[in-house]
Amino acid sequence: MNKNARQKSARERLAEERKQQAARERQRKLLLGVVGGITVAAVGVVAVVVLGNNASKSGQKGIAYTGPLATTVRQEDGSILMAKEGVTGPTLEIFEDFQCPYCKKLEEAAGDAIYKAAADGKARVIFRPFQLFKAPNQAEPVPSVSRRGANAALCTPADKWPSYAKTLFAYQPEEGKNGFENKDLLNWARDLGFYSAEFDKCVVGLEKVADIAKADAYAAAQKVEGTPTLKLNGQDMSMDQVNQIFSDPSSLERILAAAPAPVTPSASASPSTTDR
Repeated sequence: MNKNARQKSARERLAEERKQQAARERQRKLLLGVVGGITVAAVGVVAVVVLGNNASKSGQKGIAYTGPLATTVRQEDGSILMAKEGVTGPTLEIFEDFQCPYCKKLEEAAGDAIYKAAADGKARVIFRPFQLFKAPNQAEPVPSVSRRGANAALCTPADKWPSYAKTLFAYQPEEGKNGFENKDLLNWARDLGFYSAEFDKCVVGLEKVADIAKADAYAAAQKVEGTPTLKLNGQDMSMDQVNQIFSDPSSLERILAAAPAPVTPSASASPSTTDR
């Protein structure tokens, strides 16, 4: 490689690093005020989860979701669609990474409200897990933890998605530390009653990495630069709307009722599904 080529490569790497840093900084600023604005009740819930994590580091148990739930299926692209029969919109897409701290906060603050909105027929909800954190822009073990979490989620039967997603977020490792070890990922499936040899093979063999790559490409095509990113009928939710959902989950119903018209038909609206 000649000098000019090396300089060009270095500039490209630097530009990419700056882009990633800027994206994470925008996301941090977007949600910085949200954490302080969450209601006392929600803070209480977070405190309980944290205490529970500290008390059970040697024996973390899968957390079952027992609230209302719409029909839940896995689409051909690997995403999870929740929708009451006959409901065609609005469509709420949630792009998330299980290593992302703010995705964890979204689940804690408004996860149940999102599931209920789908169960009540207020929206079609599509969860789009992908790997935001990648090398070389993030140092290990962050990329590997992110990949293992996404892979295990994609290995999970669709009807167990809410419980397994809650579990992954509840035991999310601190950024920069190891976590989502295979033994834990498999034990949580046992706790939740869906462990199988097929799931074991899928998790240990990282059999969904091709689907993760497709999810990453779709997120990039949708110009998703941080997580969580929420899109309503194909349009990014505003900062104010995201803040409202964090601080007052009941506001989600009002936001859904005032959803903009769909931008264009896309893969997110595809009816093609599978039961895994």
